[in-house]
Amino acid sequence: MYPVVRLAKEMILHRHAGDLDVMGVHVSHHRCWPQDIDVFIEMNNGRILTILDLGRTVLAKRVGLLKALKEKRWGLTMAGVSVRYRRRIKPFVKFRMVSRAIGWDERFFYLDQSIWIGEHCAAQALYRSAVTDRNGIVPPSRIFEHIGHNGISPPLPDWVQNWIDADATRIWPPEEDGLGQGR
Repeated sequence: MYPVVRLAKEMILHRHAGDLDVMGVHVSHHRCWPQDIDVFIEMNNGRILTILDLGRTVLAKRVGLLKALKEKRWGLTMAGVSVRYRRRIKPFVKFRMVSRAIGWDERFFYLDQSIWIGEHCAAQALYRSAVTDRNGIVPPSRIFEHIGHNGISPPLPDWVQNWIDADATRIWPPEEDGLGQGR
């Protein structure tokens, strides 16, 4: 189940947080609750992705994207993710999440999110996101025009570009029978 109460808490908690530039960093603080854990008594990997969603939502609010989505009746979708899990998040442990945009290209935004326990990174995710309308993907330049941002993307770091390039070689649709036979 989606953590609606947590989302409401985050939106209320950060309702007076200042606006951010599109390259700004949003930091939030959380705790691993019993409903977050799996059979290994640690935060479930799927729950980590859901918690990261909360950070992206507040980041989108603070950079003006949520307002633009509402005004233009646009949607927001995730188009890919690469995650590294490096430390277990045990029940009742406090952690902080850092969410920021890395850059964009002609179709997608690239976001970096990480979860920290003290000075140790527990998980890090690279997301590819897109804004959509009834015709498909809305170019970032059109979104920036609407929110009043006229900058260009900083160069994407090599590790991000390498992921983009590697993902472009992935077959689609995926193999259904494991023998190289796509649909």
